[in-house]
Amino acid sequence: MTPRLKTHFEGPVHEKIKADFGIANPMALPRLEKIVITVGMGNQLDGTKLNPKAREQVIQDLGLITGQRPIMKKAKKAVSNFKLRIGYEVGAMVTLRGTRMWEFYDRLVNLAIPRIKDFRGMKDTSFDGRGSYSFGLTEQGIFPEVDMAAAQYTHGMNITLVFKNSTNEITKTCLTELGFPFVKPEEKKKRN
Repeated sequence: MTPRLKTHFEGPVHEKIKADFGIANPMALPRLEKIVITVGMGNQLDGTKLNPKAREQVIQDLGLITGQRPIMKKAKKAVSNFKLRIGYEVGAMVTLRGTRMWEFYDRLVNLAIPRIKDFRGMKDTSFDGRGSYSFGLTEQGIFPEVDMAAAQYTHGMNITLVFKNSTNEITKTCLTELGFPFVKPEEKKKRN
């Protein structure tokens, strides 16, 4: 079965993009290529290795959240001030594509983000200049799959939505049409 948000993206969202930005060629339309989720665990390093309990918890949590086993990332440089050497495991990463990516995005926008305490919207300034959007979450407990009662270690994560054939404005329009909760203009005025 095709994920519902993918169907919505390839139908009404692409039509809106064609009309608003004057893109006639269907091959030039933006596409959500992948979603990359990373968790840094440098603060869990003790001495010469990563805390094994924290490592297992991060692997388990990311596996539950994404439906895919994460890979561990190792340090490429040694930093003596942080007692870090080349080869130490310092983080975990998952790259989602295809159906898993669309299912994760659907759960993220409709289940997880609304569970953030005192949530007023995501910043619309976190684009990279080529159309990709990145943001961070402070704890894994907003995902319903994670049992926080059994968690011994709370960790956040960075999520990057990588778009192809896109600019910042086109990506913002796509994400808004897909239900991504950006900060409303009236909220921006209140904050200032």
